[in-house]
Amino acid sequence: MTLETLSENRSFGGTQGVYRHKSDATGTDMTFAVYLPPDAADGPVPVLWFLSGLTCTHENAMTKAGAQEWAAETGLALIFPDTSPRGEGVANDDAYDLGQGAGFYVNATQDPWKPHFRMWDYVVEELPGVVFDAFPLDRDAQGITGHSMGGHGALTIAMTRPDRYRSVSAFSPIANPTDSDWGRKQLTAYLGEDRETWKPHDSTLLMLDKGYPGEVLIDQGADDQFLDLLKPETLAHAMAKRRQPGWFRMQPGYDHSYFFVQSFMGDHVQWHADRLR
Repeated sequence: MTLETLSENRSFGGTQGVYRHKSDATGTDMTFAVYLPPDAADGPVPVLWFLSGLTCTHENAMTKAGAQEWAAETGLALIFPDTSPRGEGVANDDAYDLGQGAGFYVNATQDPWKPHFRMWDYVVEELPGVVFDAFPLDRDAQGITGHSMGGHGALTIAMTRPDRYRSVSAFSPIANPTDSDWGRKQLTAYLGEDRETWKPHDSTLLMLDKGYPGEVLIDQGADDQFLDLLKPETLAHAMAKRRQPGWFRMQPGYDHSYFFVQSFMGDHVQWHADRLR
């Protein structure tokens, strides 16, 4: 597959690049970012996927999360996908939490979304094939994390494909979308009224049903302005009920912003590095 290089910049001894390609999954051009640490010059390196939240592109976490310094120190590559298909002819909505910028990491089955909104297939199947063909990355050492809607995506993907993702963490995930206004609206639009089709995209329900074979790390700001929409207590209770190994940390004084993500990014990168090395 042909990649178009949009930019490449030196960063902490490695390279931060932004690329574009034609996606078969979405039927659109898709843009994503890859950070290669200095260790990549000597051969394949472990991979940490970062899935972003509502309204974001590949650029938000790339520029605001402060992840490159930690990735360079630990020898991890970072991959920042976009959050939805974009462009002329792609369905959209006037609301910020539906349509372009709000793909929710599902494969839409309902019109007008189903022709392009296939973000599960894009993130889990297509984009890995693209990046592993193009960059020196270790297919057998992949972790996944994300923020907000991206935290929802990271947890649901990892619990569904534990064979693929050897480590998982999340920042302020949308934890119970089947019972939240950040979820019911989008899952109805993308997947229809049958709530059974929603269950594979709810980390609380997946935690109760199957959990994750390794440890899980969740950080949540205790002063997050969206706590009622995120419903972190449901996931915490599910982890406790299942006796899931891991940590669910309520961080006092922190909100939902990237200042929160920056503050604990080093912990998360080190967490993944310890499990992928």
